Amino acid sequence: MAIIEFSKEEKDIIIAKVQRYFEDELHQDLGKFDAEFLTDFFSEEIGAYFYNRGLNDAKMVLEDKLVDIGDALYEIEKPTKFVK
Repeated sequence: MAIIEFSKEEKDIIIAKVQRYFEDELHQDLGKFDAEFLTDFFSEEIGAYFYNRGLNDAKMVLEDKLVDIGDALYEIEKPTKFVK
């Protein structure tokens, strides 16, 4: 799996969300450095699980659409004497 990289702006948003979670849910202040360190840890250690789930979900959507396309093509097929 290729390393997923975020822009500085995206990473700042993610870090702020981690800090806000710690403040709101755990009532603890988490500095930017610690929040970034924690974000990097989660990204490296469990990011692949979320990534793979996203790929699997996308694959299922695509497979459903391909079935729909196959059905639509079958509906417009003209009858012939050729055997399939």
